[in-house]
Amino acid sequence: MLKVGEKAPSLDGQSSSGTRVSLEALRGKWVVVYFYPKAGTTGCTIETKRFRDGYDDLKALGAEVVGVSVDGLKAQCEFSDEHKLAFPLVADPTKTISKAYGVVWPLIGLARRATFIVDPTGIIRAVIHAELRINQHLDQVMDFLKAQQKAQ
Repeated sequence: MLKVGEKAPSLDGQSSSGTRVSLEALRGKWVVVYFYPKAGTTGCTIETKRFRDGYDDLKALGAEVVGVSVDGLKAQCEFSDEHKLAFPLVADPTKTISKAYGVVWPLIGLARRATFIVDPTGIIRAVIHAELRINQHLDQVMDFLKAQQKAQ
């Protein structure tokens, strides 16, 4: 799994919003990239709804959100529509993005539950990895971004 201080790998994929999403197109903004194992499962739904419910607060802190799983585009679109998401979910069925970030579980081939906070220049500034403590991801992202705003 990638570490703080490393350059974030390219993230370029088809999304639930009907467009391609790329990290390069989001340069100049903080980007919260969260990986989750499987659309529609209980834990992933809880985590995604937390990001949905906190999305306006994240935007107010200058951040964009992108969710990624190894699901296909149809599953991502259905998951996004069902939960009325305002941010894109990227389909990564080839696992190219998930492998680049080092989040693929070796035996089961799904993405680990990991969140990367990428700064406006493309450097990873925080990594949150808590498979079972789902609520910690949004809380830690918010705390980190608030601290960054205070420091500026």
